[in-house]
Amino acid sequence: MASFHRILWIIGGSLSIGIGLIGIVVPILPTTPLIILGGFCYGKSSPRLHNWLLENKYFGKYLKDYHQGKGVPLRIKLFAVTIVWTSMLFTLLVIPLIAVKILMLLIATWVTYFIFTSPLLKSKKIPKQLDE
Repeated sequence: MASFHRILWIIGGSLSIGIGLIGIVVPILPTTPLIILGGFCYGKSSPRLHNWLLENKYFGKYLKDYHQGKGVPLRIKLFAVTIVWTSMLFTLLVIPLIAVKILMLLIATWVTYFIFTSPLLKSKKIPKQLDE
């Protein structure tokens, strides 16, 4: 049974990573939360896949910072929310179905909430030494 759960975690992580990667070019898909979710799933199932994700040259640093509780840089948060809501406005103008519009608004609201409630990476300022 543990093997079955492990496979489900790997499938969930892989789907999350796959959709997150698609989100790089399709703005309405939230890349960062999906990559973090993929890392969580891999962490539950496969140390090898989890380490592969943490060592990724494109988003490994951000995952490590998030994993260590350091958070996500403000510029990344603002960029993500800007992309989500720009895409949302486009979707609301183009899609005629009210149910789809409502669903998309709920998703965008949840993603925005997730982004702004996740830890913020504080910049590391080096204090200046005063010569006395």
